[in-house]
Amino acid sequence: MSEGKDRELRALQAALAAEHAAVYGYGVVGGKIGEGQRGEARTAYDAHRARRDALVREVKDLGGRPVAAAAGYALPFAVPDAAAAARLAAELEDRVAGVYSDLVRAAGGERRALAAEALREAAVRAVRWRGESVAFPGLAERAGTAPPSAAPTA
Repeated sequence: MSEGKDRELRALQAALAAEHAAVYGYGVVGGKIGEGQRGEARTAYDAHRARRDALVREVKDLGGRPVAAAAGYALPFAVPDAAAAARLAAELEDRVAGVYSDLVRAAGGERRALAAEALREAAVRAVRWRGESVAFPGLAERAGTAPPSAAPTA
């Protein structure tokens, strides 16, 4: 496999791992979020499941073996109530945006366009959960947050 395709496959795998974590995290969010935001949490959960499934196909198309979801993920903080659930949702979206930013850099053509769309969607969801935006969504060094790992935890 060429160096470019290998870099693209690694970025796809990282995005897939982030989507696995987001799906798990939204399960926690859904259990704690208030009634008024439950629909938004369900929509985000469904969007991440769809992205996850699409990424599995993309990884296979490049000849890779899709990274499996973990049995569980460590949450970045306790989620005892609806306010913490909304903060978790925003954090999940920030992490997903970060890995899609990496995929935009690694991919070309249609895959790059799809990654940019996924980054935009995550950034918009993060703004909805947080109530404010960051200057450069997906670019942790610009947003003042720690960079996402290859396999972020929820």
